[in-house]
Parts: sequence; C-alpha cells; structure tokens
Amino acid sequence: MSALVAELADIDLGDVRLNRRARRVLQRLGEKPMLSLPSACGGWGDTRAAYRLFDHAAVSAEAVLAPHYACTVERIREHPRVLCIEDTSELDYTGKSDIQGLGPLNYETRRGLYLHPTLAVTPDRLALGLLHAHTWVRESGSLAQPKDAARPIEEKESLRWIDGFARVNELAEQLPETRLTYLADREADIYELFVEAPCPDTGADWLVRGQHDRVLGKDAEGNPETLRQRLDQAPVLTETCFDQPGGNGRTARTVHQQIKAVRLKLPAPYRRDRKLAEIEITAILATELQPPPGEDPVEWLLLTNLPVTTPEQALEKISWYLCRWQIEIFFRILKSGCRIEELQLEKRERLEPALAFYMIIAWRVLLLTMLGRDCPEMPCDVVFDQAEWQAVYLVTQRKPPPETPPSLDQMVRMVAGLGGLLNRKRDGFPGPQTIWIGLQRAADFVLALEAQRTADGESCG
Repeated sequence: MSALVAELADIDLGDVRLNRRARRVLQRLGEKPMLSLPSACGGWGDTRAAYRLFDHAAVSAEAVLAPHYACTVERIREHPRVLCIEDTSELDYTGKSDIQGLGPLNYETRRGLYLHPTLAVTPDRLALGLLHAHTWVRESGSLAQPKDAARPIEEKESLRWIDGFARVNELAEQLPETRLTYLADREADIYELFVEAPCPDTGADWLVRGQHDRVLGKDAEGNPETLRQRLDQAPVLTETCFDQPGGNGRTARTVHQQIKAVRLKLPAPYRRDRKLAEIEITAILATELQPPPGEDPVEWLLLTNLPVTTPEQALEKISWYLCRWQIEIFFRILKSGCRIEELQLEKRERLEPALAFYMIIAWRVLLLTMLGRDCPEMPCDVVFDQAEWQAVYLVTQRKPPPETPPSLDQMVRMVAGLGGLLNRKRDGFPGPQTIWIGLQRAADFVLALEAQRTADGESCG
C-alpha cells in the first residue's frame, strides 16, 4: 500500500467493497491529479466505479476524511507544539450550471461553495495533515439582504471560526503531551472567540491577526484610547526580517520589521443577547518602516492569549504567523494542481466527497515539499513505498536501485527532476509545482516497472 493510500487504511464506509474502492480511487486520482476524473481513472470501468462511490449514501466528505484525521492526530502526538491553521477559500464553479446545490459567492452571478479546513503544521512548517474541513453554501438572494450587526453570533457565517477553535480545544484535551495553538487570519478577530477560550492549562493557545482598532478606555485627558495608540506608545521590543514571496500583485522581497508588544485588558463589547466578560490578551505590532517605493508596508497586528515580554517570545509568535502561508500553498495545490474547480459532478453531494480525496492528495504534496527540507537525511521509504522510490531511481539514475533506500532529500530532488527541476548548485529546494508534476510522472514509471516485472515472471514461467 502506497503512503498516500495508507491514509485510508482504516476507512469504514460500512462495506469492505466500498472501502476497497475508496482506496483505489485515491490511488488513481493521486497518480493523475491534474487530469479530468475520467482520464485519471484510466477507463470507463474505474470511472463508473468512482462516480458510484461519490454517489453512495454512505460516502460523505466526513467519512472519507475521518481516517486521515486519525492519522493526523497520531502524527501530532510526536511534536511538542503544533499550529492548527484555519482559513477559508472560495471554490468557483461559475459556468457549470449543471451542478446542483451551489450558491452565490461574492456576486449572485458567481456560483460555487466555500471550503474551510483546519491544517495541522509544526512551527517548522511541516504539514501533518487536516483536522477538519467544512463546506457551506450561501442562499441565493442573501447578498442583497441588509447586514444586521446585532444578530447573535450563532446566526452569522463567522461562527465557523468559533466552532473551529472549539474543535481544536477538544483535541487539546486528548493530547496532553502536545501544546496546540489555534492560528487564523483577520476574519477570526472575533471577541466571542477570545472570551470562549478555556483554561490555558487544559485548552489550546491562540494567535489571531487583528483587524479592529478597539477602544480600550480613556486616557489621562479623558480622550478615547485605542489599541493601536497603546501599541504606538510602547517601546520597540526587537526587530526581524524575512523573505516575502511574490503573489497577488506584490513582488518578492526581504521585509524588515520592528516589533512592539503590550499586555492589556480588552473591554467587553455590547451584545444585545448576552453579557461578555472582559479578557486579558497580548497585542503584538510588527511594522515595516521603509518599504520599497510603490509598495505598501507589511504590517501585522497579532493578538494572543500568551504573554510576550522578551524578544525571543515576540519572534516566536511572528514565526508562527508566517506558518499561515502553508494553508495558502495548500489551497493553491488544490486549485492549480488538482484543478478541483474543473470538476463536473451533477450535485454538491457528489462534489464534496471528491473534494475530500483531493484534499488528502494536496496535503501529501505539501508534506513532501517541507519534509525534504527539515529531514533531508531521513530514508525515503518513510514517505515513499518501495515501488515508488525504486522506479524513480531506476529512471532518473539509469541504473538498478540500491538495496538501501536513498535519503529523502535525494528522492525529493529526483522526483522534482521529473517535474523539470534542473538541480543546479544555485537552485534552491524544489517547490510544490515541480514535486507535483514529478509525482505524476513517477506514478507512470511505477506502473511500467510493475508491468515489466509481471512480464518477466510470465516469461520465466
């Protein structure tokens, strides 16, 4: 069983035939994720089996992902600190009007659904797997309705962040040897999320990027004092720099920031349906002072339950927040690599199980991208099964594979070489795109090698 298919080793769909079919579909899609579903399956028989699987009443996204979630938890147990990163991405199926059950995105004319996963990542950016994945659809006509800020949080889309934090806290109680930290971007800056945090000794920590400049009270002169004003007056705790990748209209560059931090109490906001308690938090402000001409400064306001009194603690929280980019890469693999927005299934109930398979595939690519960096000397058979690494070695090195598996670094570079990596001295570690393409070619070589061995065995017989 390949390392990918092993994620479904304990799948339970209520029928051993369905379980077997699910593992086969994952194997097929993982070998050719950029192709259409019929092309990836390789024939009408397997394609029809995949469609029947997605259409079966027992096969939901949750059922498909459940064994992967369990594998993720076991990987988490091996680490002292794990970041649980949550984010939302829209899946656009505009033009595929035959898919039933979709809703509007940011415009009524754009149709699709929203995907909201939680990805477990180590502070060294090693993706351990998914912990949860939630999808939802907006009702048609809902965008035209006026927004009522006084609505209870339970009636808002933002409830998903609080629910996600609650799941992370439940998991924290099951993993006493691992400290979990919930990590999210600005949409999670919700007071209810902070105030519902459990005792810090038993629950998860949290680190959220702030978007609201809250009023803290009045200053000595009786004027309102805001969170940002308090931070502006704080002394510089330390400085940092990091390389920011390009994308979304920005150029790649090295960013230099100065960091300030204050511990303070947030006054509870008014809620019509409940009374909220005051909470104590740490606010961190990381500011780029001299951005390049024409570029906006990179500035983050981070909020956390943890104390930050030393430069080391401040830099640690900044490094955690930088790990949030891993879920952005995960979404990019799903959309550009797996091309999940090209799926043409007849209804949402079939689409969501298919998405679940592709999420497992995208996670494995993300894992390989970082694993070779962090553990280059690890033997590659920890991640690749024997047929995979031997076929890749045979093709790329043009000689029989050795008895001892090569290192993970060597294997990842060989796979990336199949995807176009030149592997020159000045080239860095391969990225998701070259590894992605290489894995697909590697799957073909595995099939060819197995066919050759079968043919040799028959001729000897």
